[in-house]
Amino acid sequence: MVERLKAAGAIMLGKTNTPTFGWIGATHNLLFGITRNPWNLERTPGGSSGGASAAAAAGLGPLHVGTDGGGSIRIPASCAGIYGLKPSFGRIPTYPASGAWSLSHIGPMTRTVADAALVLSVCAGPDERDQASLPAARVDYVKALRGSLEGLRVAYSDDLGFVEAVDPEVRAVCAKAAKAFGELGCRVDAVSPRWPSPRDCWEQIFCGGIATRMAPYLDRREEIDPGLYRIIETTLRNPPTKYVQAWFDRLAWWQHPRAFFERYDFLVTPTIACPPFRVGLDNPTEIAGTPVSAYAWIPFTFPFNMTGQPAASVPCGFTKDGLPIGLQIVGRRFDDATVLRASAGFERVRPWAQQHPPLE
Repeated sequence: MVERLKAAGAIMLGKTNTPTFGWIGATHNLLFGITRNPWNLERTPGGSSGGASAAAAAGLGPLHVGTDGGGSIRIPASCAGIYGLKPSFGRIPTYPASGAWSLSHIGPMTRTVADAALVLSVCAGPDERDQASLPAARVDYVKALRGSLEGLRVAYSDDLGFVEAVDPEVRAVCAKAAKAFGELGCRVDAVSPRWPSPRDCWEQIFCGGIATRMAPYLDRREEIDPGLYRIIETTLRNPPTKYVQAWFDRLAWWQHPRAFFERYDFLVTPTIACPPFRVGLDNPTEIAGTPVSAYAWIPFTFPFNMTGQPAASVPCGFTKDGLPIGLQIVGRRFDDATVLRASAGFERVRPWAQQHPPLE
């Protein structure tokens, strides 16, 4: 992606912070420390692409690059009040492959949908170094933004059938925001798909990939985040058949969204289940007073890394404390153009680009 941006004339200003190997949805590490949210310095900008989201929110350049193996473009986009696009798996080629390569996507993080569409137009297309890269789609993603949404079928869900808890403010803001698609001529249904949770399957594939890639560095424990080290140790003790079984489970789970998207053109959900939490934490331990498991705050994002579908987070409002809230738009497989078109339509009726954090 960086190669193609440079070839198109982009000027690289620098690199931004991430957690080690992108292992969490917050941004801190032993080398560069904590990255803070421009909207509230005591809150996380999300992760793993939290340095990119903080820079975008603060106005440090129009285009930022993120990677996403479980939500790491969409999570920080939601936390920092910017736009983040996870294209279809393979739409933008990646090389070399990451540890969790089969879940990992690369995409733009920007202040506007048009900027993201421009980046996708430049960066999409096959690369022989990436065996999973998709053929050229022959789509002008910038022109696609101007298309009508009239008559499209839209589903809104804030539980998907397996979500543990959602913060009441997040739920209310996102439910109200979803109604904007009705203003654009869509038919919007509030639904509960009743899907089984894919968390264990995703976690095994995600952690298995990272642990395998990190195994040669176990003798450098003092350089690795303690939480990441524990994951590596635990995962490497699993039998190989557990990882293989997770792949079979992944293929089986796909049948649920596959059937669902035969009825709907796109799905809308909260991007994450809670507002940005305090810096220094790897994840929240509770949501609205309800104790939750480690990945319970990102139940809307990682399922679509499993399926490879295009998904974006658009800014849709704020909590009473002024923290950004994101709305996720998920398209059918390979239909990046509709995700961008829906994002642009939402941006027209609920504009956000002039909302800036209070920088001093």
